[in-house]
Amino acid sequence: MKEDVMKLQVGQQVRVGVTVKEGKRTRVQPYEGTVIAMHNAGIGTTVTVRKVLQGVGVERVFPLHSPLVTFEGVKGAGEPKVRRAKLYYLRDRQGKAARIKTKFSKKE
Repeated sequence: MKEDVMKLQVGQQVRVGVTVKEGKRTRVQPYEGTVIAMHNAGIGTTVTVRKVLQGVGVERVFPLHSPLVTFEGVKGAGEPKVRRAKLYYLRDRQGKAARIKTKFSKKE
């Protein structure tokens, strides 16, 4: 299990770095989107991330404790204000209707 796992919330904007091996080279493939679901199962915990690419919604499921996956929050995105554990209703929304309310904290 990873010890340095970022604390994730449903509705949060995240940037996921997926390590891809192509032949002898390895590279990190970025994937940025909104966390719409989390499946908590100990070491088998997964996170579903959704983004809209060229007008088409794309969802990927990432294992949280995989050594090939890194998570980091998007700066300036604020803290999500959601009242659901799964945001599957975002699949039916487009444009501004698919936005999530955020609460911003004051700088100290």
